[in-house]
Amino acid sequence: MSIRRTTSLTAAAALMLAPVAASSPATAAPAGVFRGDLVDLSSSTADPFGDASAQLVMAETGKGAIFHLRVKGIDLSAVGHDYGAHLHVGPCVAEDGAAAGPHYNASGVTPPVVNDHTEVWLDFTVTADGTGAGDASVPFVATPGDRAVVIHAEATAPSGAAGPRLVCLPVQW
Repeated sequence: MSIRRTTSLTAAAALMLAPVAASSPATAAPAGVFRGDLVDLSSSTADPFGDASAQLVMAETGKGAIFHLRVKGIDLSAVGHDYGAHLHVGPCVAEDGAAAGPHYNASGVTPPVVNDHTEVWLDFTVTADGTGAGDASVPFVATPGDRAVVIHAEATAPSGAAGPRLVCLPVQW
């Protein structure tokens, strides 16, 4: 089951339609726009993201934040496949998926409450042109830090699990 959240993205809509530019590492622009080549998290796991780049736009709203992830350059062998993508608490480090740490979770309790209101879930399906996009609207604003958007091998399950970590986009604000 693929979990996808779509929202009406008013103020940030123009930013989200900006083209993805390939650069490495990801660069931040005003208004929470991050773009760059995806970083491979495992040299032993084959994935269709070898030539892919991504863009993440995040914008604060009066009720929390909205996020939009767009990935392009995905190998066409993955058309129709669903991938989980989440904001993680740690940095994006090549060949070290564990460095990204767990999902960013704003529940504030231990053990954390895991769902698409306490975490940023940006699942997407690869389209015929080798792109994918995911949106999330959450009732919190993520605290600044050196973070990663990790793309997982599977769609997000209700438990938050999404399989092995394949690639990531560094985001820092």
